[in-house]
Amino acid sequence: MARVSTIAQSVRDLAGGRDHFEVDAPTVGALLTALDARYPGLAVHVRETMFIAIDGEMHQEAWGEALAPDSEVVFVPMIAGG
Repeated sequence: MARVSTIAQSVRDLAGGRDHFEVDAPTVGALLTALDARYPGLAVHVRETMFIAIDGEMHQEAWGEALAPDSEVVFVPMIAGG
């Protein structure tokens, strides 16, 4: 199962305070669908406000990226700038 973590308070708020998850999913998109079934609204929030790191590599649009059973996924807040 992929191990998912985040430092984002907004994700923890949507997930009842949790900041670590284990999800059995073949892709990031499937992972987000599974998390959204548990925590409604989480997938949209992550898609709109987070970068996703998979095994240490950052992705801005990772929805189709494959996950290995032992992948480490981290939701990282996007930095706004001007």
